[in-house]
Amino acid sequence: MSPIRFEQGRLLLIDQRVLPAQQVWIACANAVETADAIRDMVVRGAPAIGVTAAYGVALEACVAVHDPAFSRRMQQACRRLMDARPTAVNLRWAVEKQQGLMQAMATASTSEIAAALLQAAHGMHADDIALNRRLGFHGQALLADGARVLTHCNAGALACAGYGTALGVLRAAVEAGKRLSVFADETRPFLQGARLTAWELMQDGIDVTLITDNMAGHLMSRGEIDAIVVGTDRVTANGDVVNKIGTYMVAVLARRHGIPFYVACPLSTLDLRTATGADVPIEERSAQEVTGHAGVVWAPAGVKVRNPAFDVTPAELVSGLITEAGVIHEPAGVDLKQWFEAQGAHGEQQ
Repeated sequence: MSPIRFEQGRLLLIDQRVLPAQQVWIACANAVETADAIRDMVVRGAPAIGVTAAYGVALEACVAVHDPAFSRRMQQACRRLMDARPTAVNLRWAVEKQQGLMQAMATASTSEIAAALLQAAHGMHADDIALNRRLGFHGQALLADGARVLTHCNAGALACAGYGTALGVLRAAVEAGKRLSVFADETRPFLQGARLTAWELMQDGIDVTLITDNMAGHLMSRGEIDAIVVGTDRVTANGDVVNKIGTYMVAVLARRHGIPFYVACPLSTLDLRTATGADVPIEERSAQEVTGHAGVVWAPAGVKVRNPAFDVTPAELVSGLITEAGVIHEPAGVDLKQWFEAQGAHGEQQ
């Protein structure tokens, strides 16, 4: 399963706002349409957003090859894409990779630049699936046969180019012959867990039980959860984890009950330029996501609403960061920059 396709010069994105009731594909032909799809949550999940943004840069280059103001137009396109959603670091990472490629090809023709950008986007797409499989391999070793695992939000194939990060760990465990049962938080207010995670796991035949967000602590207190695996939109230099709102609450409850709390974290999600989670801009989304859903309104008219889309889980609450290069155990005590450089990936983040 992949939420992203590139066919006949267009980027096709499965509209995650209407899953699982409908499977609708949205076509994007330039950076504006791609940025709109990212902002409006047609596509979501940090790795998927990054790959989508890379395609957005390439699409704009393809339609702008004959524009005398090619360079200025590409700068505007990159800025528009990076501004679409401010919290997920993969978006910035992917756009900056494309910007670096354009700078390196400054003397090339616009058609050569466009072709190279498209090839790079295809490469990021394929690499994301491959690294998720490696990440899953490392993560599945942390889960015992018969484990009961809680996950929050959707960090599956729909949040990536395919396979998934947190759900990739679960898929890899099942592929290794382990029996798992999964509890999926519904993940208010956008219901990614109810609409997407539960659907993905059911498609794969993995045992899944849907719960509301405020049931997790009850199940932990009764000894019904053995481990927690979530994804992330950004991990800062000190190991703080920025993920879907409600993740911090799950991590606190996990620590209270002595349950390991793991974060599936591709290296592209490590943000070594940001010191702590307190320095990350937290996106505030529309009040309408909280007051109702799918045309049904349940809150009183005029009520004040807060809708932060993400929260910060301090590094000391994280048992391990699961990456494609291995597991970083107890990241609060690890120099992540030194660890990252040891993987030979220093240039990716600097």
